[in-house]
Amino acid sequence: MNQISWSLQRFRHLVKSCIAERDLSKGKSLQTLYIKSQIPPSTYLSNHFIILYSKCGSLSAARKAFDHTPHPNVFSFNAIISAYAKESKTHIARQLFDQIPQPDLVSYNTIISAYADCGETSPALQLFTEMREMGLDLDGFTLSAAITACCDDITLIKQLHSLAVFGGFNSFVSLGNSLVTYYSKNGYLDEAKRVFDEMSAIKDEVSWNTMIVAYGQHREGSKALGLFQEMTRRGLNVDIYTLASVMTAFTCVEDLSGGLQFHAQLIKSGFHQNSHVGSGLIDLYSKCGNGISDAEKVFQEIPEPDLVLWNTMISGYSQNEELSEEALDCFRQMQRFGYHPDDCSFVCVISACPNLSSPSQGKQLHSLAIKSDIPKNRISVSNALIAMYSKCGNLHDARRLFERMQEHNTVSFNSMIAGYAQHGLGTESLFLFQTMLELDIEPTSITFISVLSACAHTGKVEEGWSYFNLMNEKFGIEPHAEHYSCMIDLLGRAGKLKEAEKLIERMPFDPGSVGWAALLGACRTHGNIELGAKAARQFLQLEPSNAAPYVILSNMYASAGKWEEFATVRKMMRERRVKKKPGCSWIEVNKRIHVFVAEDSSHPKIKEIYRFLDEMSKKMKQAGYVPDVRWALVKDDGTGDDEKEMMLGHHSEKLAIAFGLISTRDGEPILVVKNLRICGDCHNAIKFISVIVGREITVRDAHRFHCFKEGTCSCGDYW
Repeated sequence: MNQISWSLQRFRHLVKSCIAERDLSKGKSLQTLYIKSQIPPSTYLSNHFIILYSKCGSLSAARKAFDHTPHPNVFSFNAIISAYAKESKTHIARQLFDQIPQPDLVSYNTIISAYADCGETSPALQLFTEMREMGLDLDGFTLSAAITACCDDITLIKQLHSLAVFGGFNSFVSLGNSLVTYYSKNGYLDEAKRVFDEMSAIKDEVSWNTMIVAYGQHREGSKALGLFQEMTRRGLNVDIYTLASVMTAFTCVEDLSGGLQFHAQLIKSGFHQNSHVGSGLIDLYSKCGNGISDAEKVFQEIPEPDLVLWNTMISGYSQNEELSEEALDCFRQMQRFGYHPDDCSFVCVISACPNLSSPSQGKQLHSLAIKSDIPKNRISVSNALIAMYSKCGNLHDARRLFERMQEHNTVSFNSMIAGYAQHGLGTESLFLFQTMLELDIEPTSITFISVLSACAHTGKVEEGWSYFNLMNEKFGIEPHAEHYSCMIDLLGRAGKLKEAEKLIERMPFDPGSVGWAALLGACRTHGNIELGAKAARQFLQLEPSNAAPYVILSNMYASAGKWEEFATVRKMMRERRVKKKPGCSWIEVNKRIHVFVAEDSSHPKIKEIYRFLDEMSKKMKQAGYVPDVRWALVKDDGTGDDEKEMMLGHHSEKLAIAFGLISTRDGEPILVVKNLRICGDCHNAIKFISVIVGREITVRDAHRFHCFKEGTCSCGDYW
């Protein structure tokens, strides 16, 4: 054997060693030595340098090695395509794929997987179809990638599953794991379990973890924990992914006590400082704990948090509407530490924006998402933006974004349907639902909550019953407490209080506080004090520290002039130390939030605001407005109507609207947010104001949006 061949063989051995050890520094030194040597250029050796740099995360070095490959072959192209795929640079990966003279099975598998992992469904499935039309053989990896690509299309998943069984590919572990994952994500837990059981002895640790996660997603936490115990009994290796899945199971069953014990075991074993396990702990404490402080402690104890951990912390803040500002701060801090937000980062932080009532923050995040490396067609970010714009009162931008999306999934339609429902546009909401069905996009239980809510806010009783029955009859979706609550709300708003009460009595489970709250709200609307008192008592048995039933019932008594009963309820509140949430309204002007309370005197422009309202009151009365002093909720103890009118005129929503009108340009629409339900007098007054000033005024209260324009409200006075 001559010296050159021996040296080449030696280089091959050394570069393979670097790949195995992920030794980037040694690999670069070796390549420098190789270039300076007298050894002729070797495509084989160049390919291995590409693989080395790809596995070490050095894309630029991998590309440089590819460009210096003397005669790149299919293996060369596959290696560099894989490198770009790992960095989610699918457009460059596709350009390279198109340069391959004769792409092989690995080429197709690599590019299809790249598109699938980035959520780019259409090109992935087009390549899969092209591959089959060319007559190329498939394998389990091809089908796994295709299943990932059509992750929310259960019909295609079932077809691919049949193809796998028919072709004899069902022995591929990766394929079985993909089927378990996506059957579960689409709500088919039984099918996921069947695939898992049929995998028999080919199962690996990933298979067990996947099934544990599947149980967790379906709130089958006890089964997930049982599977974990079985896994340990069999002596299978338990890694950080297993432990994180178990934490998810504790979260799903809301077993904080069990989670705390498991956390203690993690500390003893030294896993608690692992970033992946930490994500599970943060999620548990955020959703099941007594506050965010425990989650923050977990985060602070992890020396090297990764992007997933940052995302979980942002999500933890976002789930608590009072911590939305903290979610935004955490997102900014993550960037300062050098982490580039991914689609999950944007989804988490965007979901916090509606609670800030700051449309400008949401728009800034939208711009940042566009400028980032995230593919423009990443559907999850678009869905989050649609929900954000809708909840911030900007239904126009929500719809525009919806129409510009290249493809839609169930969440896209759910977000837009819910947006229309929240704005009182029931007809548009139901029309979009019909469009969804015509496109064969299968609805979920969340879809029907929005659909039934749209019916409730527009008085469509017959349609509501039809959709309620359709859930189970056509789609096999069992109604949950939220669906029954929507029906109670629908019947109650329509004045069918007895029917609503009967529905509660024949529910297959306890209506819970949400159901009784819906009935109580309907009783307030229609002045049925007797049934309202019953609903309030039931509500209080479930949530004695919740101020809502006390306040609603006492206000009903006050409106009816039953002051003794009013005093009794308020006394009960004091004895139980239940405090009413103070009413306030806020508005964003020039990217700054201005907060108002009733009879406010603290705002720098309060004198101008009161002067504006006094002038507006005169114009409103000339136009036919009559203050409804019943909403002053003051006992007739000599308090005159003039004083009651003044109290009504200084409600927080009126103050916020007045400030918005004097601080913005003529004709510019304004958005005011109120933390409680808008009062009847304010609702009537704002209709008059919208005519006088010629402005569109939107008020988002605790229940819905009221868009006032030219003297009418989008709710049609049905609220």
